Amino acid sequence: MDKYKVAVIQLNSGENKEENLIEIDKYLCEAAKNGAKLAALPESSNYCGKNVIDMAEDIENSKSLLFFKEAAKKYDIYIHCGTIYVNKNGSKKPYNMSFLIDPKGEVLAQYAKIHPFDVTVENGPDVRESQRITKGDGVVTYETKDMGTFGFSVCYDIRFPELFRLMALKGAEVFFTPADFTYKTGQAHWEPILRARAIENGCYVIAPCQTGVKAEYRSNGNSMIISPWGDIIAKAEDEPCIIYGEIDIEYLKSVRKQINMFENRREDIYNLY
Repeated sequence: MDKYKVAVIQLNSGENKEENLIEIDKYLCEAAKNGAKLAALPESSNYCGKNVIDMAEDIENSKSLLFFKEAAKKYDIYIHCGTIYVNKNGSKKPYNMSFLIDPKGEVLAQYAKIHPFDVTVENGPDVRESQRITKGDGVVTYETKDMGTFGFSVCYDIRFPELFRLMALKGAEVFFTPADFTYKTGQAHWEPILRARAIENGCYVIAPCQTGVKAEYRSNGNSMIISPWGDIIAKAEDEPCIIYGEIDIEYLKSVRKQINMFENRREDIYNLY
């Protein structure tokens, strides 16, 4: 499948998991009816609040993860669930994790956010996500049979270009960047950073974001889909919605033939691994 339709779902998730999942189900149904083969959600899709330690679910019996598995089967669609907070391996703090699920309801890949959002922004948020979550410790890519190779990141990860170059060197063609980006930083940085990650690696970027006013800040919205050339294929406004775009792997290959960012690297001077 060289070409396929992707749905990016922008949410205003709150602190009620049940209500969030009901809303998500409506959007997944709509995405499937409109012919999307893949649906992607933002960070904190099932719960968006400050109390992530108490609200986290055990990865082995997560009701939220089970919901996404059942939805993938029900709607015959691939789902990237954004992120949910899960405990695993006896962790004292949960992991902020994304999962890629196939239409059979099987988890194909999982990724734990590597870079916690620890920032102090002038006239903006003062957040220490590292106090609430356990850091991930691995770069994750996954090669599908018919949809290209995916690379995984979450929100603040987008500010670390070395992560994306590593994923591209491992074969990634499509980056997932689910986020709950702040409005303050997002107005200046969200779009240019995402377009840079697409351009410098010749990759598609699938960027679902939360919208609305949260416990600590206003979320940025402006979810988008970006081509390997850096063009914005689709962009949301500031309300919950779905946007659609086409992933075309042959087009990606044509872009990479024109801009030889991998062949022209000076590995005699620098090497990432």
